[in-house]
Amino acid sequence: MKKLGIIGGLGPETTSEFYLEVIFGCQKINPLNRPEILIESVPMDLEMEKQAIVEGIGEEKYLPILTGAARKLELSGAGFLVMPCNSLHAFIEEIRGSVKIPVLSIVEETTKFLQVRKIESVGLISTVITKRRRLYENAFKIAGIKTILPNELEQAKIGKIIHNLVINRQGNKEREELVKIIEKFKLHDIHDVVLACTDLQLLIPEHNEVKIHDTMKILANATIEKILEK
Repeated sequence: MKKLGIIGGLGPETTSEFYLEVIFGCQKINPLNRPEILIESVPMDLEMEKQAIVEGIGEEKYLPILTGAARKLELSGAGFLVMPCNSLHAFIEEIRGSVKIPVLSIVEETTKFLQVRKIESVGLISTVITKRRRLYENAFKIAGIKTILPNELEQAKIGKIIHNLVINRQGNKEREELVKIIEKFKLHDIHDVVLACTDLQLLIPEHNEVKIHDTMKILANATIEKILEK
């Protein structure tokens, strides 16, 4: 089995969920599987994180922290890396360029996931950074997948919801707000919604009328395949 390196802490609860998803997924295939996993939990400044998530500014400050974490994991023997955080995939090429081992992309894996299932249109919920940088829109467009986005007011609400999740202040109010935004996609005849923020799976893993595609689980499944790859 390949040794996995996780650039984590963005946020901590999602990192732990991702870790467990990978462990249990490997054991579901074979109960004897015990993958070796390294986690570099990035000590992120909360104010800097809030600016990036809610306001969509200052994300370039993350880059040296991320490349440093990637190199540390490589030196510790990781065979490949993952980063269960959508927004910071804005720097995926810089991270890939900082190490000699493969780095899986949550955007690339999600695009492949939708293509295999022949899904042609989706609603997309993400942070303002992911939206502004068109991380998914560009990839989906190349793949022939139509993307519908929340309006500016809804995007501002999403930013606050995500920030509350990161600082562990989520509740029914946040869930209700997110459900309302998801349900509006039905007005565009959208029946598939991509949660392009790994923290959001902590709030709404499924919906009765709209198919929710959780990018964290998609990345976890791709990671499991890579770990068990021969």
